[in-house]
Amino acid sequence: MSSEIRALEPKALWNKFADLNAVPRPSKKEERVIKFMKDFGKSLGLETIEDEVGNVIISKLATKGMEDRKPIVMQSHLDMVHQKNNDTVFDFFTQGIEMHVEGDWVKAKGTTLGADNGLGVATIMAILESDTILHPALEALFTIDEETGMTGAMGLKGGVLKGDILLNLDTEEDDEIGVGCAGGVDVTATREYAEEETPEFKIGYTITVKGLQGGHSGMQIHEGLGNANKIMNRLLFDGFENFGLRISEIDGGSLRNAIPRESNANVCIDDIHKDAFEFEMKQFSETIKTEFKTMEPDLEIVVSKTHTPEKIMDLGVQEGITRALYAACNGVYRMSPDIEGLVETSNNIARVIVKDGAIKVGCLTRSSVESTKLDLANTLRATFELTGCEVELSGDYPGWAPNMDSAILKVLVPIYERLNNGEKPHVAACHAGLECGILGQNYPDMDMISFGPNIKGAHSPDERAQISSAQKYWKFVLEILENIPKA
Repeated sequence: MSSEIRALEPKALWNKFADLNAVPRPSKKEERVIKFMKDFGKSLGLETIEDEVGNVIISKLATKGMEDRKPIVMQSHLDMVHQKNNDTVFDFFTQGIEMHVEGDWVKAKGTTLGADNGLGVATIMAILESDTILHPALEALFTIDEETGMTGAMGLKGGVLKGDILLNLDTEEDDEIGVGCAGGVDVTATREYAEEETPEFKIGYTITVKGLQGGHSGMQIHEGLGNANKIMNRLLFDGFENFGLRISEIDGGSLRNAIPRESNANVCIDDIHKDAFEFEMKQFSETIKTEFKTMEPDLEIVVSKTHTPEKIMDLGVQEGITRALYAACNGVYRMSPDIEGLVETSNNIARVIVKDGAIKVGCLTRSSVESTKLDLANTLRATFELTGCEVELSGDYPGWAPNMDSAILKVLVPIYERLNNGEKPHVAACHAGLECGILGQNYPDMDMISFGPNIKGAHSPDERAQISSAQKYWKFVLEILENIPKA
């Protein structure tokens, strides 16, 4: 497995990626990868520090003849999204990622691959280790916890970095040069409710929504992918309207930045409705699957007879929360009026938990415009507060405003065109949350740009990195380093 990856070209990049992926590195549990990175820097005899929040910074002098160029920062994040298929047995806290090659793609076995942002980290490691790659004075910035809070970028103090230019290696399309990104805020609705003893003559069912693709809740939010939490709510709402369905438990989605792939609910109905309920659920499930047949051909909705739950939700609370979930915006809220094709504002209903007398609904709201981000967050807040929920807005981070006059942009565009037979790159802002906006608060004069290789299905077990694209990207990186302008 590892030898298969290590044989790929460019070997310098893929070998470092294999080394990195052997180290468990889920968000907020980066202790081992921080140590790994510090040991790596020290093994090269390079100045290596860990700041107060856990970011690792490794400094390397300019190669001979490049001393007069502007100093640069190369930046990627150490953590990865930990998602796996339900039938995959894997422990992200103790195991390294199991990779394999399939055609032109590197994939993982039933889990996320960690190419986001592991390929960026591996790129920087390969450059730090090399004694032949030309580059100016270089600071390698490896941030932590990008995927679940951007706490590494937020905690990096001003004055630590000396570079004039920041190269962020966290873009996932190899023909794209990023000059802006969305900010985000977590919207979390909670409330407690009274549980009731399940009345007599009720029968229990488990409803399961599975087989959805999932994916990145920013970069893929406009694609029309199914959200398991929204689909489940449709089923529960329909079951209540037609048969008085009562909810015992719901467990849907997982991470705030991943489009939910699966949801499970334990419910009950009056036994006299058994046949009609099963028929209706089958018919309604087929209707939903037909709606999603193009984007979600593997969608499954399973309604199975099971034991009758002992407790169910208070009826009024159930009605309120199912209506709130129906009303809550999920997906694109507004397209950018200034940049064609760019999602400006969106929301992902990422997590729904109903259990033991407590409700928790977690959303991630994104926008490249701060006022619209707050507008949507308040829309969600009002929706859930009307049902008696307490709503908290947290983890707020800013977007990165596009600068089309960027000096480093004017360096990258002609290099890209020269390497790709005159093809023009797609210069754009993205709807993901990059760390550039946050870093720019403490480093407002730093010129920033973002680029990377093709990575598909990030934040899902379908994540894959394209081998040929990594080769294209590697050449681009080397040319950029060699052509950093003079100070």
